[in-house]
Amino acid sequence: MTLTSAILQFLSAAVVVVLAGNALARFADGIAALTKLGRLLVGSIFLAAATSLPELTVDIHAVRMGLEDLAAGDLLGSSLFNLLILAVADLLTRERGRMLSRAAAAHALSATASIALTAMVAIAIYVGSRLGTISLGGVGMGSFAILGAYLLAFRLIYYDQRHAAEQLPDEVALPAPKMNLRTAILGFLVCAGAILIAAPFVAKSAGRIAELSGLGNTFVGTTLVAFSTSLPELVATLAAVRMKAFDLALGNIFGSNSFNMILFVPLDIAHHGPLFATLSPTHVLTALAVIMATAVAVLGQLYRVEKRIRFLEPDAALVIAVILGALALIYHVR
Repeated sequence: MTLTSAILQFLSAAVVVVLAGNALARFADGIAALTKLGRLLVGSIFLAAATSLPELTVDIHAVRMGLEDLAAGDLLGSSLFNLLILAVADLLTRERGRMLSRAAAAHALSATASIALTAMVAIAIYVGSRLGTISLGGVGMGSFAILGAYLLAFRLIYYDQRHAAEQLPDEVALPAPKMNLRTAILGFLVCAGAILIAAPFVAKSAGRIAELSGLGNTFVGTTLVAFSTSLPELVATLAAVRMKAFDLALGNIFGSNSFNMILFVPLDIAHHGPLFATLSPTHVLTALAVIMATAVAVLGQLYRVEKRIRFLEPDAALVIAVILGALALIYHVR
């Protein structure tokens, strides 16, 4: 495969992912309204899982091809790109008031969960080589810790949303969608399936691009592959913003970042031996950048909540600066 054909395959698969991701937000919003689960919960779990399918399929293929750093760079880089998407979407939003609902603390809870999970991944990468082959059934102990933390975090978010629904019934009431529940679920599954089928082609082409360009698997995984696998989040988030479904958009971004970290678990299972023991320490830098950018986003959520200023506003520029600075550092230390 030549560099040109690899790029064409990469772009073709990305187009399919974009088209499928474009419809996900509409169907997810229908599910949120028809099931009365609320946009934040549906965005944090269902939409986040669906838009993270490219990361799962691409990175399992990458691990099986011996491209562990490409896979890890994709997961952490996707989290960076997701936050970049959120910051840009906020800068482009011209609505009066703020993007967040009155349940701003719920978004902060979801964002904080993603910070904790990313920190656990960074620790697992840092100590992975020192722990060597310590594992249970070939799976590193870090993966079990991440899985347990993920389940605990989203149990808290679920019960928090149930409490919010009881305390603020008007806030969680959504307009009736122009579809029934069966149509919403079927459309959601079809779009998710299209992403699942198209995404594996990204792994092969990205690995070839990394090889032919000489940029290296860590940098290409953190940039090129991460951007491509973040396309569903990009399209779904922008679609949610256009629908003024800001809770859905925010839940999707923070939920996807948490889901990206839990995807290290199936990658560890697919890998021969503990995955974290083989990863480049450069990924710790990416994880720290994700934590820093998310922390700035949380500050933007909670600052002057009572005065209803827009989400992030000047903080969006700081989030973008953190992300671009991190990518520059990763390029130089790759």
